[in-house]
Amino acid sequence: MEAIYVVGIGMTPFGRLLDKDIKTLVREATQAALADAGLRQQDVQAAFFGNASQGHMDGQHMIRGQVALRAMGIGSIPVVNVENACASGSTAFSLAVAQLRAGAADVALAVGAEKMFSTDKQRMFSVFDSAWDVARADAIRSELLQLGQGVAVPEGTTSPKPYSVFMDVYAAFARAHMRRWGTTQRQLAAVAAKNHAHSVHNPLSQYRVSYTVDEVLAAPPITYPLTLPMCSPVSDGAAAVVLCSEPALARMTADRSRAVRVLASVIQSGSDRGDDEYMNHITALGARRAYELAGVGPMDVSVAEVHDATAMGEIIQTENLGFCPFGDGGPLAERGETRIGGRIPVNPSGGLESKGHPVGATGLGQIYELVTQLRGEAGARQVEGARIALAENGGGLQGIEEAAAAITILGR
Repeated sequence: MEAIYVVGIGMTPFGRLLDKDIKTLVREATQAALADAGLRQQDVQAAFFGNASQGHMDGQHMIRGQVALRAMGIGSIPVVNVENACASGSTAFSLAVAQLRAGAADVALAVGAEKMFSTDKQRMFSVFDSAWDVARADAIRSELLQLGQGVAVPEGTTSPKPYSVFMDVYAAFARAHMRRWGTTQRQLAAVAAKNHAHSVHNPLSQYRVSYTVDEVLAAPPITYPLTLPMCSPVSDGAAAVVLCSEPALARMTADRSRAVRVLASVIQSGSDRGDDEYMNHITALGARRAYELAGVGPMDVSVAEVHDATAMGEIIQTENLGFCPFGDGGPLAERGETRIGGRIPVNPSGGLESKGHPVGATGLGQIYELVTQLRGEAGARQVEGARIALAENGGGLQGIEEAAAAITILGR
């Protein structure tokens, strides 16, 4: 299989960026990635544009990538629009890898962007209402909430303010995990406190305030057992990655030692399974494929970015990725093994909980962080000696798991 390399990365700050439209965000991230690669706009031979919400938020249902990229002067080349819910950006990355491996281009761009924050809270939170089968929405919600039965929900632990329906879903997943494995709310708080501590050192993070475990527990509730710092915010932002083939890398005049190799890029769809078949979770299956392709195993991974739309997401995914046995994700975090300096640092960027979650850009934001780590350029959040990095990014919901999952393994 031909070697493919990441040679340029760019990312805007994530947050409530009311003074910037989506075209501006795309331009800033893309120009930063091209400058990082030492390339020009005309060197890009194909582009893959990840976005999930622009149709809902401002009515641009079609040709989003063409509109955003033409505004900065990128035209004539193939532009593919990618919508895969929260996995849109990482899916765009995977398609760029496939384009290069097919020999259809030597240099490809993957870019993801979202403008999600709005003063119209109903409009803002309802963007997620189509991330599952809308024809069965009420039935699906009822089925998922039943997963959390058997765990008492204390009074006063549900927010009266609007929030995404997916927080109810993650809360049900959390209560099911608590019932099956004995996971505690304090372990969830340990995940959130760790991620917020990491984000203090990330200048592009939406939030840069640390919390203790007790402060996370005492924070305003969303829906039990989740409190506000355990949940990802609504965000604007963009991220871009420039990839190239090995022949193109050999022709480049920039410092080639900063190139990072793509060891595996896997997209997995969900399947019908029972809630007790946790070993066949979409991410677990995708991770096994990715490890086989990369020729590595979970214990070889130096650093990971995982899809912590809530703290429960991180616990579930560290288990699915093989960083610990099933059921041990909570204790793994509570023991400090996922902190920078721990056995397997997870979400050194601050994760979605603190860095932010502009869904079409999220997967590429993860890759931005991991490339920075592998280059040894992460400053105070650097994972010492990072050589193998893994990103896990999920999108949508079907059945009792994500509809799509992307696993990316990178190496130096």
